[in-house]
Amino acid sequence: MTQMMNAAVVRGFGQPLSFDEIPVPAPGPNEVLVKIMASGICHTDLHAANGDWPVKPTPPFVPGHEGAGIVARVGAGVTHLKEGDAVGIAWLHDACGRCEHCITGWETLCESQNMSGYTVNGSFAEYAIGHADYVARLPDKVDFMSIAPILCAGITTYKGLKETETKPGEWVAISGVGGLGHVAIQYAKAMGLHVAALDVMPDKLALAHDLGADVAINAAEDTAVEQVIDETRGGAHGVLVTAVSVPAFNQALSLVRRRGTIALNGLPPGDFKTPIFDVVLKRLTIRGSIVGTRKDMEEAIAFAADGQVRPHIHETRLDRVNDVFAELEAGKVDGRMVIRMS
Repeated sequence: MTQMMNAAVVRGFGQPLSFDEIPVPAPGPNEVLVKIMASGICHTDLHAANGDWPVKPTPPFVPGHEGAGIVARVGAGVTHLKEGDAVGIAWLHDACGRCEHCITGWETLCESQNMSGYTVNGSFAEYAIGHADYVARLPDKVDFMSIAPILCAGITTYKGLKETETKPGEWVAISGVGGLGHVAIQYAKAMGLHVAALDVMPDKLALAHDLGADVAINAAEDTAVEQVIDETRGGAHGVLVTAVSVPAFNQALSLVRRRGTIALNGLPPGDFKTPIFDVVLKRLTIRGSIVGTRKDMEEAIAFAADGQVRPHIHETRLDRVNDVFAELEAGKVDGRMVIRMS
């Protein structure tokens, strides 16, 4: 097996990623080495490379947390995985397994967790390390390019939709039809929900229609809120905000009906105002939702394996990551950019 591999590396915040040859990592106890076949490019990778968030990664590091591939080597103590198994490396690299959050099924809130492509090297490389207990098991004969976005965009929006507590036959408004939102529409329809999609780009609104949204509305129009309220006959029962946009967060509070729930997936920098009067009198619920648990992942993958959810992908190469980041910043990516690694 080769000792070196190609990788995209963040050497400094706000700088273009460098494309280097670095050593192939060796799996430690309870770890597996994964040969990456495909890796989705998430907006979070851009935030990581720019150091946008209060808790920052430490350069140099390899981004990427939608890595689909094959187990190339297993570390000591790994008995439930073997070489050749198809697995995915997701955002939640591992958690402590002992804290109150882990033992109550909320491992994504563990304060001792590691995040792929953030606190540990990720999947913008030919090989990456995964924790054997946290890698996702993928179906046999899986299409690695199509399944890669499910490992973040899929599980994140699926969990977010569950957090809205909407029921089959009810309305959910999905704000943002990008890498997350276009998958969210498909999950929502598969879950029996009516969908009102919002975005500011005509091509993304057209994509929303193609993916089954019952109505697609330009969020920048002065009457956008009124259109949603009219179409849903009183406002959406739930709102999922995937847009990396503070105005979208503000608008969400006007889209939801009384006793509705707003789940926030997007992570733009900044703050947004919360109208106390409306939240109290309308009994609104506002909650954050960050990825999902291993059980959520299993369910999210099952929808994709059954063909009910299929990401709209554009194939790219590892050496084009900087170009893709520029396109993400400009809002020009419809669907998900996916690196074909092998």
